[in-house]
Amino acid sequence: MKALVTGGAGFIGSHMVDSMLAAGHQVRVLDNFSTGKRENLPPHRCLTVLEGSVTDPELVAAATEDCEIVFHLAAAIGVRYVMDDALSGIAVNVRGAEEVLAAADRAGARVVIASSSEVYGKGGNGADWQPFREDADSVIGPTHVTRWWYALAKGLDEHLAFAYHRQRGLPVSVVRYFNIFGPRCDPGGYGVLARFVSQALKQEPITVFGDGEQTRSFTYVDDAVRATLLAGEHPSAIGETFNVGSATEISINAAAADVLRLTGSASVIHHLKHADVFGAHFEDTRRRVPDTAKAERLLGFTAQVDIVEGIRRTVDWWRADARLT
Repeated sequence: MKALVTGGAGFIGSHMVDSMLAAGHQVRVLDNFSTGKRENLPPHRCLTVLEGSVTDPELVAAATEDCEIVFHLAAAIGVRYVMDDALSGIAVNVRGAEEVLAAADRAGARVVIASSSEVYGKGGNGADWQPFREDADSVIGPTHVTRWWYALAKGLDEHLAFAYHRQRGLPVSVVRYFNIFGPRCDPGGYGVLARFVSQALKQEPITVFGDGEQTRSFTYVDDAVRATLLAGEHPSAIGETFNVGSATEISINAAAADVLRLTGSASVIHHLKHADVFGAHFEDTRRRVPDTAKAERLLGFTAQVDIVEGIRRTVDWWRADARLT
């Protein structure tokens, strides 16, 4: 199979590339290396790397040519990046998705769009809270709060994908990632667990934002890759959205405690106010956990790596990687 992975030098994208190369596929990567790293990509005779932006229509068209499937993972991601540069982030996320979908339509390629649990917005705070199903309403905060542009942009990406599917017959699927973590995750902007592991191994304070009692579902990167590939393979996945995550709910305080225990670090947990870290234009959500029944039913997917084993693997990688010592 000939495949394009946009954002293929990034955290999740590079693991996608590894998996596809191991399966014998021909893989093309399009990445502007703003957050992706060249060292994440192996030298391989079946790998071609193109440098540039998904907002460049000519480059996207060239990258998509002759591909049978496109995995669109390129995006501005991570709370830090979202808060610091909304202008370029919105352009990359929305225009990039539009260019990729248009090019895939011309090429006759199947598409998997990587979306985010952020599309559920502020939901999950009431007494009648339930894990998010794919057909749950989005509850987005006010536009003057910078954080919410990301939720709106990813939601618009999904709308674009399904518009292409309904109006042009483009075979598309959407995967909504829930807090992916693991080796190669950037502690500076993307993942809270990556930050915790980095701080613990450096014997620095573990910085928890807010009271730490907000809960999340954490998903190991190998599980995320497997679900994404399944969404690109199953005929029943076309025209559908899938939560990609674990059904296990854990507080941020408990996750920090797990990191301390598994690293044997002498670090202490230090709580910071969100406003002191991100400024006034930020809101957090108290609970973010998926209903995973649809992915299990249609894709045969369930997460296999629990948070403790995932942290252990991440710590082992961190300790072994010379770039991080």
